Amino acid sequence: MAYKYKTRGTCSSEIIVDLDGDTVKSVKIIGGCNGNTKGICSLVEGMNADEVIKRCKGIKCGFKPTSCPDQLSIALSQAKKQQQQ
Repeated sequence: MAYKYKTRGTCSSEIIVDLDGDTVKSVKIIGGCNGNTKGICSLVEGMNADEVIKRCKGIKCGFKPTSCPDQLSIALSQAKKQQQQ
């Protein structure tokens, strides 16, 4: 099932994640730096969601307090919570 997350504090506006249990099936980041966001999406595909969260949480973009990878970690955390309900 696809979960949508509205990003905060980044150039991207939305992240759509699809989980298969604890595995990241796919990620699509709307907006942001095109090449970087496509790379992130490609790299995390097939990974365990908890591992992605652990690796991406807290990453900053320049002087911003967050980044697209950090927002992805939040999106995945929320998707996992929704999945458990």
